[in-house]
Amino acid sequence: MHPGDVVPQGSAPPADVPGPLLAEGASADVYALDDARVLRRYREGRDATPEVELLRHVRDHGFPAPDVIDAGGSDIVMTRLHGPTLLQALGAGEVTLADAAQVMADLHGMLHAVPAPASWHLPQDRDWPHLGGGPVVVHLDLHPGNVILTEDGPALVDWANARAGTPELDVAVTAVLVAEVAVDAGGDYSQAARALLAAFLHASVVSPAGAVDDAAALRAVAPVLLPGERELVPEAAALVRAMLDLTAQG
Repeated sequence: MHPGDVVPQGSAPPADVPGPLLAEGASADVYALDDARVLRRYREGRDATPEVELLRHVRDHGFPAPDVIDAGGSDIVMTRLHGPTLLQALGAGEVTLADAAQVMADLHGMLHAVPAPASWHLPQDRDWPHLGGGPVVVHLDLHPGNVILTEDGPALVDWANARAGTPELDVAVTAVLVAEVAVDAGGDYSQAARALLAAFLHASVVSPAGAVDDAAALRAVAPVLLPGERELVPEAAALVRAMLDLTAQG
């Protein structure tokens, strides 16, 4: 596929590599088609239909996420968002930890105002068979690497884990994700992650206290985690609980 090619509605892009690789996710790769479009392609041939339906649903409710242009099979053609990730902006010193925490908390608040679709082809939760539903849309992977700072404001990408759920679980998953970096003593960003976690828990209007165990259970079975990373989950959950206790005491 060459820049400027039009993808017919209802048809999948060709199976060959369509353009420069922009990002490699846990289960999918993102390619640039041109300056305005990207292709998100699942590696294992996973059906992208549930993700497409949920993306269109949140966009219809005004949430900042990529627009779906076309989709077919395991491919999704979306609008290309320009700007650094929140993680890149943090690394470059362009955004403070407090501001980054507020961005994440605000995105959670906006997303949890979107009701779960009344009619939706639920994903086959082979990875998370015990995941329950809930009244709102949840992302379950909202972290600085998945937030794009566009000229129009922050936008959220990588909706592979999105489901219907509760705000408490979504916030708890974000907290555990950040805490996993914080408890990695050999990591370069452990101290910054600890500070970001504290700021995020302070900024969030939803307390994740009652959902930390469920969030840790989801992270513990996440297929993308390596054994060494999986071992960090219990300690990460303990750190989140400890910080919540301190917040409650304060």
